[in-house]
Amino acid sequence: MAEHETEYETIRYEVRDRVARLELHRPEVRNAMSPTMIREILDALGRAKDDPGVGVVVLTGAGDKVFCAGGDLGGIGEGQAEGKGPAEEGGPRVLFETFAGLGKPIIGRLNGHAMAGGLGLACACDIVIAPDDVKLGTPEINVGLWPMVIMATISRNVGPKQALKLYMTGEPVTAEEAVRIGLVTEAVPRAELDARVDALAASLAEKSPIVMKLGRDAYYGHRDLPFAEQLDFLAGELNRVAATEDSQEGVRAFTEKRKPVYTGR
Repeated sequence: MAEHETEYETIRYEVRDRVARLELHRPEVRNAMSPTMIREILDALGRAKDDPGVGVVVLTGAGDKVFCAGGDLGGIGEGQAEGKGPAEEGGPRVLFETFAGLGKPIIGRLNGHAMAGGLGLACACDIVIAPDDVKLGTPEINVGLWPMVIMATISRNVGPKQALKLYMTGEPVTAEEAVRIGLVTEAVPRAELDARVDALAASLAEKSPIVMKLGRDAYYGHRDLPFAEQLDFLAGELNRVAATEDSQEGVRAFTEKRKPVYTGR
């Protein structure tokens, strides 16, 4: 039984054992993202961010075939007719910014293939675990589109030559290849997916929440700074971490050879 469940139209959200599980739940359209789904994901992530009982978020999709097929293509023409661009529909920019600013780890559990915007969503996660039988790709070029917004997340994970190959050819890659080029953290046999994700989520949920937040924020905050500014910024962040009660408790516990008791301060 979940400790807490929230009812949504297009997603499922529950919290158990300090892990928030967010499932994309539109299996009839391969878990494609609609404006409603994006709004509901943002609401659920807001709940997870504000809930001190949540230490980590696991993002997955319904079924075992497709994690997320991307956005609803059907809405693009309609939006254009109203004078709106497809990027305005549902706010994917806001979604990716929210992932980066969550302050808590996000594990992508790829239950199935991740294509187009679904791959961008996976790349926005901090850690991605995929079964070894899935494929990932950006097929937008094949229907006269280009993976514009999701390049912001994909290109932060993949080198330019491999990224451009994805964008220009539209050809999918295997999970093994995705690990090699940086799209995925680990590829595991499908039978081991849940055990691996659950163990990883439990491990992350045990860490100091304040140190995790400060460290994760520093990771996303330093990347676009010039090198000298990175060093100055990170030195200041190290001082912030060292000043927390949890950091001091962690050091004491290490020297006393015991498990630390974190309070989130």
